[in-house]
Amino acid sequence: MDLPLDALKSLILGTGLVNEKDFDNIVKEAQRTEKDVVDILVSRNFITRDYYAEMLAQYFKVPRIKLIGEKIPKEVLNLIPEEIARTRNAVVFAKEDNTIKVALLDPVNLEALEFLEKYTGYFVKPYLALEEDLNSVFAQYGQAVSSDFQKTIQESIQASLKLKEVEAEKAATEFPIVSLTDNLISYAASLRSTDIHIEPLADEVLVRFRIDGVLREIVRLAKEIHPAIVARIKILSDLQIDEHNKPQDGRLKYKYANSVFDIRIAIMPTMYGEKVEMRLLTSSTKPMSFQELGMLNDTIQVVENNITKANGMILITGPTGSGKTTTLYAMLNKLNRPDVNIVTIEDPIEYELKYVNQTQVNPKAGIDFANALRAFLRQDPNIIMVGEIRDNETAEIAVHAALTGHLVLSTLHTNDAPTAIPRLIDMGIPPFLLSSTLNLVIAQRLVRKICPECIESYVPPESVYQSINSQLKLIKGEFAEPFRPKLLYRGKGCPSCNFTGYRGRLAIYESFDVNEEVRAYIQKSDFSLDGLKKIAFSQGSKTMFEDGLDKAELGQTTIEEVMRVIKE
Repeated sequence: MDLPLDALKSLILGTGLVNEKDFDNIVKEAQRTEKDVVDILVSRNFITRDYYAEMLAQYFKVPRIKLIGEKIPKEVLNLIPEEIARTRNAVVFAKEDNTIKVALLDPVNLEALEFLEKYTGYFVKPYLALEEDLNSVFAQYGQAVSSDFQKTIQESIQASLKLKEVEAEKAATEFPIVSLTDNLISYAASLRSTDIHIEPLADEVLVRFRIDGVLREIVRLAKEIHPAIVARIKILSDLQIDEHNKPQDGRLKYKYANSVFDIRIAIMPTMYGEKVEMRLLTSSTKPMSFQELGMLNDTIQVVENNITKANGMILITGPTGSGKTTTLYAMLNKLNRPDVNIVTIEDPIEYELKYVNQTQVNPKAGIDFANALRAFLRQDPNIIMVGEIRDNETAEIAVHAALTGHLVLSTLHTNDAPTAIPRLIDMGIPPFLLSSTLNLVIAQRLVRKICPECIESYVPPESVYQSINSQLKLIKGEFAEPFRPKLLYRGKGCPSCNFTGYRGRLAIYESFDVNEEVRAYIQKSDFSLDGLKKIAFSQGSKTMFEDGLDKAELGQTTIEEVMRVIKE
């Protein structure tokens, strides 16, 4: 549900939060990029989602309901099944006599209201809710869903065991194996998993899901059905069924609820059979704003100062799976304007951006990062995004592109931001070229967010402060400043977060601005990483650990989670 544009403009201008010129420019950008005006207003911090919801509620004269943290009785929740609730974006949160109170994204949709009244047999009183409110309620369906999936998977396993005498290729097309594979993927999607691992052991098969960055064991399967499951996945992803001694990579599309997943498949021979890794990417995911990624205002300021430069290089560093590509997309989303030509070379393309020329790595066609980057330089680009700098050739071309009037964005595998500089020097980039082109390095990690439905504050014991400050001293030495907040936060554990205390993830960042003092130091004969870090710390550069501590103090994550991903 959205306000008519004229009404939105009148209300927004009436608040004094946006002037008419800015609003008209936002409308033009929304029309060009096919984005929602409100999404742009929120991403630029003109308004919040909650503030907009209040405006909608007042305009349409419907009550606003906030459901985060609210526990809904099972008999009330189940008046609308989960599939219908997700499809209609509607959940029942209360019942009084012959009336049910229903939270909807669009409470003035008469067709939806009529459908719900006919389906439930109750009179529907509509309330306006945000997507985050509905998601918190959808999670409450999770316990029953988990139980149902586990039961279904066990039934599929028992049926599959009857096929152990059948050839793997034939068994892969039989219902028990088809059902088992389908249920494993559906179960992973329902738990918000990013990865499925099917790992053959000596006498059984271990299935694990990565949820919020942490691997969890889900089920153990009989070794006899492992070949048939692998064959089924190969069929779905168009791989060679009879090849068992070489690694294979593929992909498939999978629909669950309202989401379409682009699943990347990697199969690797191991001692006890072929290991399968399936990465689940949501095709419908939109590039996020810097705030949604977890950037605090000081980091956002540094990033925005650098992405507005006409040329130079910006690098995002961190290990695999730390969200580097998502941060690059947020930058491209900010830079995507009518007056610039943006080209990307990616492996794979994870988000589709309108008006951005995106190319995927294709080794069979001879398209790798270096070849594509070389070709792109003949396409008159303003901004080039290279998915990853993996070798000397790609590094050299990227640096020369940055030197000749292009803004280059890319990623690199290093543990922290300053280490990117000696890493590039080791790749053969001359220090004088590096000092002339590198503008900004950002290092990042992903930490789990505290579940908003069971968050609580506590006074930490002295041992926690000692551990934190020992780590600060280890990282920053003489530049370390004591950290001692009065309160910290944690999740108690609830059905919404599967009793882990965490739900979702955000990034912690370390930004290293390459200023004139740093440029001069890079070219010195006695250049060292320790010396580079001392300059950064003396200028007030904040480490990932300190950014994590700030977010722990704000109640976004826990001290334990920050220590888990950062501890030296």
